[in-house]
Amino acid sequence: METKSRNSEANITISKKELEDLGGGEVAYIRELLSEQAQQLYPSLEEMPKGIKVFVVHAADGTPIALADSRTAAVGNALENDLHPVSIH
Repeated sequence: METKSRNSEANITISKKELEDLGGGEVAYIRELLSEQAQQLYPSLEEMPKGIKVFVVHAADGTPIALADSRTAAVGNALENDLHPVSIH
């Protein structure tokens, strides 16, 4: 007997507030950016060399927590703050 399975995707609506609260105080999101992108997103950053990879650690609500020069350092920062690190793209 042959069984067929179908992939179905559910459309879930979530408010901005719910998204911000998701993982609050427990999760740190780590995002890899080029230095130029980081400076555009966070204008208070001092001048950085162009074209280098940086890793931004964000709280669940999007607040930047730290800027690191390696994924290992970013993960370490999250763990130091008792947060579970999660990579985002």
